[in-house]
Amino acid sequence: MVTHVSAEERGDERGALLSFLEEQRGGIRRALLGLTEEQARSRPSASQLSLGGLLKHVAEVEQTWIARARQEPPAVRRTEANWHECFELLGDETVESQLSYWEKVAAETEGFIRSVPSLDDTCPLPNEPWFPPAERVSMRWVMLHLIRETARHAGHADVIRESLDGKTAFELVAMERGTPTD
Repeated sequence: MVTHVSAEERGDERGALLSFLEEQRGGIRRALLGLTEEQARSRPSASQLSLGGLLKHVAEVEQTWIARARQEPPAVRRTEANWHECFELLGDETVESQLSYWEKVAAETEGFIRSVPSLDDTCPLPNEPWFPPAERVSMRWVMLHLIRETARHAGHADVIRESLDGKTAFELVAMERGTPTD
C-alpha cells in the first residue's frame, strides 16, 4: 500500500468500506497518469491485459455489482461470447471516457451504499453457473467483493505500468501529488 486510508469515524463502517474502495480505485487511476492512449491500450507483459482494459473492466464490474445489489440489470450484459470485450477499449472508447464513466459509477456506489437501510440487507446472486444457486449476499459482502476485485486489478495495473516505463506506485503517487521522487 502506497497511500494511507484515514481511520473511519467511530461506527462508520460504510465510510470505511467506501474509503478502502476509493484507495484501490486511485491505484488504477494513477497507473494511467501521463500515458498516451496508445500506451494505455498496449499489452507490455505476457498477459493480455492493458491499463485501458483494466480501467474499463473495473468500472463495468462495479456498476454491475451495484446494479445486482439494487436488483436491476447491469448496464452491459456479459456472456462467455463477449466477456473479452470488458478487458479492452473498443471503438471510440478512450481512457478519458472510461475515467469519466467510472467517476459516475463511483458516485452511484457511494450514494447507494450510504442509502441502504443496513449493510446486512441482502440481494440474490445471479443465476449463473459460477455462483451457488439461490444464494444471497449482504451489502457488506458486495462492498468487500468490490474492494477485493479492484485491489486485485490495481496490482495488475502496477505491473503493467512498471513494464511500460519503469514507474512504480511510489513514483506515481509523487507524480499525482506533484512532488519530486528523489
